[in-house]
Amino acid sequence: MHVLYEDRDIIVCVKPVGVLSQGQADKDDNMIYLLGQYFAQKDENAQAYCVHRLDRSVGGTMVYAKTQRAAAKLSALVSSNGITKEYLAIVCGVPGEESGVYKDLLFKDSTKNKSFVVKRMRKGVKEASLEYSVVGSAVNDGNTLSLVRIRLHTGRTHQIRVQFSSRKMPLFGDGKYGSRDNHCDVSLWSHRLSFRHPFTNETIDVSSVPDNKYPWNMFEE
Repeated sequence: MHVLYEDRDIIVCVKPVGVLSQGQADKDDNMIYLLGQYFAQKDENAQAYCVHRLDRSVGGTMVYAKTQRAAAKLSALVSSNGITKEYLAIVCGVPGEESGVYKDLLFKDSTKNKSFVVKRMRKGVKEASLEYSVVGSAVNDGNTLSLVRIRLHTGRTHQIRVQFSSRKMPLFGDGKYGSRDNHCDVSLWSHRLSFRHPFTNETIDVSSVPDNKYPWNMFEE
């Protein structure tokens, strides 16, 4: 367990790619199980509570509550956008500007577990907004890729994936949203979380980076 911050109320750690954000405590494919094992090894009477999620194919920084009281406080922070969330992503192509803001209307099709950009507000449609900046670029098989840092303003299903895909810049490895190179997982990483501690009011600001392997190692930073 890669722990970035921990006290008696919360734990911030790195979710590995391929592991579910939540699940049954008796199945070893999810963070609730892994955190339970971690607490048991420390002989600590704690339980993990999931307050936000990452797709199974996405790794990176996550915060979990260790008590029901902390879970209620953190869930309220998430709902009010009180947690700053920054991501790293590799996109196919190059954004038109070095930095900018994307705003769209998104519709989630639950039957397909996929989101779509639509033109008009209607039932089931929600506004989505993010800001990005280009960190670097690389060439793979003759195609230019861009490493971008993203800050979410809203937290919609597959938001980053669909907002870039709709601009003909799917995330590298994301076949579901249009990437033609699917020899790796979706190139998206939860890089940084920043928020006020629900009880001490201390600023918790922690980050992690992907392992230095393909495709992330195509970039110098």
